[in-house]
Amino acid sequence: MDGNNRRQVDKNIGESTRAASLISVHQLQRLVRLFDRSDVAELELNRPEEGLRLVLRKVKATQPSDQHVMTSAPVPVNAAPDPETKHTVVAPLVGVFHAAAKPKGKPLVAVGDRVKACQHVAAIESLNVINEVEAPAAGRITEILIQEGQPVEYGQPLMTIESAEGA
Repeated sequence: MDGNNRRQVDKNIGESTRAASLISVHQLQRLVRLFDRSDVAELELNRPEEGLRLVLRKVKATQPSDQHVMTSAPVPVNAAPDPETKHTVVAPLVGVFHAAAKPKGKPLVAVGDRVKACQHVAAIESLNVINEVEAPAAGRITEILIQEGQPVEYGQPLMTIESAEGA
């Protein structure tokens, strides 16, 4: 990290943390957003008087050839579903993808499973907090695009749901 970027991040951190003796969740969220938008690869925040040490590192995206995609059987071209019936579950935040709600737990969904709108279908761990991911619509899971433990970006597609009448 070059000196100019470090000074800018230090200035932003200083401005966001001077007002209170402890860092609030809102301030941490602001710090993560600033970090995500910057070209800084690593950020370390030490506040020994508060017993705080925070290290943020950007993870390099995996190459497309490294990604494994689990899909259902291919759909014939002439029988492709209406695009309005396909819904994509996207990552609501940056973190690590987990198919289960608990460590070493059973995956919440698999290809072929039927889900309801707002049903929990995955989890993303960010800053050691597990955040639940919900289905945007009812239907059947047709693809799971991310494997357990892979890093995900905000808005990244995680899985596909195909809606059906009566789903």
